[in-house]
Amino acid sequence: MIDTTLSLLGIAGAMTVGAMSPGPSFVMVARTAVASRSDGLAAALGMGAGGLAFAIAALAGLQAAFLAVPGLYLAIKGFGGAYLIYLGFRIWRGARQPLAMTQDADVSSTRPQGRGLHTFLLGLATQVSNPKTAVVYASIFAAFLPREVPLVLALAVPAVIFCIETGWYAIVALALSSAAPRSAYLRYKVWIDRAAGGVMGLLGLRLVWSALRGN
Repeated sequence: MIDTTLSLLGIAGAMTVGAMSPGPSFVMVARTAVASRSDGLAAALGMGAGGLAFAIAALAGLQAAFLAVPGLYLAIKGFGGAYLIYLGFRIWRGARQPLAMTQDADVSSTRPQGRGLHTFLLGLATQVSNPKTAVVYASIFAAFLPREVPLVLALAVPAVIFCIETGWYAIVALALSSAAPRSAYLRYKVWIDRAAGGVMGLLGLRLVWSALRGN
């Protein structure tokens, strides 16, 4: 029981640090949250769902599959990079478009019906678009999990990772949906969006270039 607890705590600590590292997921949630708190929380839930999917895949041996079929990893990396480039382009292109604020952001307007589901799916897609995350998950699991994983640990690890990913991005969404950060964003929206789109696109290009080089 002690070994199980220590393994779970080690994984939780490593994954918390990883979740807090800046990347495409942070950019997406931050940009969404300044427009709508509820959409930001929906995006955070999508990040948690993506983390849950990666955790289950890693426990199921995705790293072993990547090692056995190198082309699979390169293909997923290429598609993931292409998606990030597309997402970055959309953000850049929409930089000058006025932002429709919702009622939960203290501005009177009508919230588009079904937007929460759309944002959830966008968050999920953003999270799973980087296959390196799966390798990181698998590496952390290999470092902390015992050779024979007990059922209680196999069930607890995905649940803990879901809570970590969702919890961190929910904190980001709540912080950036408050008045002061929102006002600052609206004031400098064009430049912030272009910077965010540029970062997203560069991350995607890096993934595609790495895939083409076979790394």
